[in-house]
Amino acid sequence: MKAWRALEIAVFHALLFGFGRGHDYGEALSKAIVFFEGQRSGFLPGDQRLNWRGNSGLSDGWNYNTDLTGGYYDAGDNVKFGFPMAFTTTMLAWSLLEFGDLMPPNQLRNALVATRWGADYLLKTLSQPNRIFVQVGDPSSDHDCWERPEDMDTSRATYAVDAPNAASDVAGETAAALAAASMAFRSSDPGYAETLLRNAITAFEFADNYRGAYSDNSNVKYAACPYYCDFDGYQVNYIPFTMRLCLSII
Repeated sequence: MKAWRALEIAVFHALLFGFGRGHDYGEALSKAIVFFEGQRSGFLPGDQRLNWRGNSGLSDGWNYNTDLTGGYYDAGDNVKFGFPMAFTTTMLAWSLLEFGDLMPPNQLRNALVATRWGADYLLKTLSQPNRIFVQVGDPSSDHDCWERPEDMDTSRATYAVDAPNAASDVAGETAAALAAASMAFRSSDPGYAETLLRNAITAFEFADNYRGAYSDNSNVKYAACPYYCDFDGYQVNYIPFTMRLCLSII
């Protein structure tokens, strides 16, 4: 989580102070966005700039008979945690909304691609009715074996929360991410933006109807904790989730 937050702060600083004296914040922004390409999971595109990375995690979701390829690995491990990934996607999309008009065309494209990579995965986490997929990968076995994603042979267990069990935090942050991404893509890809908004509403309804922390579910708790437990309570973020969704509908 700290690594993601540091990068998000770097992105905002690069955008806010791009004309600072003695520092090339444009280059800092460029490098921050490239980092996300290094964290990609799934089938990598032909224009992947970090060509030492390859396809990985291609069977993710198999034990639920669903496709959970894609998304971002969390940090130096090969686990995909839905909670921080949704937050990261929210921040990427929001940076486009706030500062996209200050970005050079090539960096605007890279930022849009990074946002879409996260949003596409989050859409997959909502692919089955009354269920949200919250994590792929067993942290215990993964953290015992430091290896490249392309070579990983640890468990790719899939963790989901089914209604009426609660997952307000993950579902709410997923709704916020998809809503923010919907606004970011509204002018360039309205069809995709509509898909994002429709799924944002679905995610928010799950969050609102089944209130509580996802890490309180017994099938998730020992995989999510102590890494991304909801220590503060889902209520802390409930208003921001709601506001982002409302803004996307206006």
